[in-house]
Amino acid sequence: MGSLASDLWTAPLAAAAVDADVRIPGSKSITNRALLLAALADGPSVVRHPLRARDTALMAGALRTLGTRIEETPQGWNVTPEPMRGPGRVDCGLAGTVMRFVPPVAVLACGDIAFDGDPRARERPMGPILSALRALGGAVDDGGRNALPFTVRGTGAMPGGPVEIDASASSQFVSALLLAGSRYDAGVTVHHVGKAVPSLPHIDLTVAMLRERGVAVDDGDAHTWRVEPGPIRAYDTDVEPDLSNAAPFLAAGLVTGGRIRVLGWPETTEQAGDALRDIFTLMGAHVRLDSEGLTLRGPDTITGVDLDLHDVSELTPVVAAVAALATGPSRLRGIAHIRGHETDRLAALATELSRLGGDVRETEDGLEISPRPLRGGDFRTYHDHRMAHAAAVLGLVVPDLRVEDIATTGKTLPDFAAMWSAMLGREAAA
Repeated sequence: MGSLASDLWTAPLAAAAVDADVRIPGSKSITNRALLLAALADGPSVVRHPLRARDTALMAGALRTLGTRIEETPQGWNVTPEPMRGPGRVDCGLAGTVMRFVPPVAVLACGDIAFDGDPRARERPMGPILSALRALGGAVDDGGRNALPFTVRGTGAMPGGPVEIDASASSQFVSALLLAGSRYDAGVTVHHVGKAVPSLPHIDLTVAMLRERGVAVDDGDAHTWRVEPGPIRAYDTDVEPDLSNAAPFLAAGLVTGGRIRVLGWPETTEQAGDALRDIFTLMGAHVRLDSEGLTLRGPDTITGVDLDLHDVSELTPVVAAVAALATGPSRLRGIAHIRGHETDRLAALATELSRLGGDVRETEDGLEISPRPLRGGDFRTYHDHRMAHAAAVLGLVVPDLRVEDIATTGKTLPDFAAMWSAMLGREAAA
């Protein structure tokens, strides 16, 4: 699974039950969708309280490459659409939203747009979206790799129409086509063929944001989404807190038997992270949502669970970390597709939890975790921010746990280490 980097962060050990209020920065999923839709809109928009992190900076950079004017202010980003243009080069980093959402927009540019990213990004699944773009009338040169790097040869327009796609590896393939589809001559009708689409709440979020902007979307038939051609109305967005990034902080209250309140938790939301309320309740926590936020109070002991995380798979690393500290076994199911995320998360979790003395077995579609006493040691993150979150949770109760490359959390939460220390009432380690 790779060699250990030299930059190790000693995870802070909780001296007592955690008791803190935390405010989580904006949602990556909402920020990047809002930026992209603003770039395609019929007038200027404002994205207020956005997440400012590597993935969103990469999205803003990609859209600027295509000609969009994006001005940063203390309140957010002012986005002014301009005609899509090329040639240009887009750095996708390791951001799935950039490598998958931007190519369906780049076909509308006049000129070639080259895409590439981090080494691991070249291993992430891209074939379904590239094949779909070709089927809809676009031109993509990928040298037969069905992966990064590739070049979208934009002509300024896209015929669009119906397309079949296998989105069983990522819901982002569907969202990518829906986000740009209203700008295609015939709109787009996406019909999924294959195993169940994972992370459906992310598609629901895409549909909701399109409808807010006046786009007609029909999602009444299972496995089929229809976007009518037409304009995208300019719309100012207030970005919600990123509920998936709240996972390690809520878990801190759970594993230490403490209290955590996440300020500003929305009363209603399409975010997948809202499932944490039910998941952590099943694991023994007491959870309450009110006008101030979401408050979690941890139990005396953690309960093992049998969970299908297919629709909320990004929560798997932190849930697995909590399960490793439970009083009974857990089974996490429906998550075979996370082998293609920032790293092979199933293999990474099994390897690192076992390295600390845990009993973790990979299954065809998930993990079986039988808790054992854990010991300190070095925890690899594989350039995966959610692996780092899981390690920090474990480090609250496992002494001498050292985390490789905590800075990888900058992908979606740049101040994670400082926030973690502040939650514990300490200054961040240098």
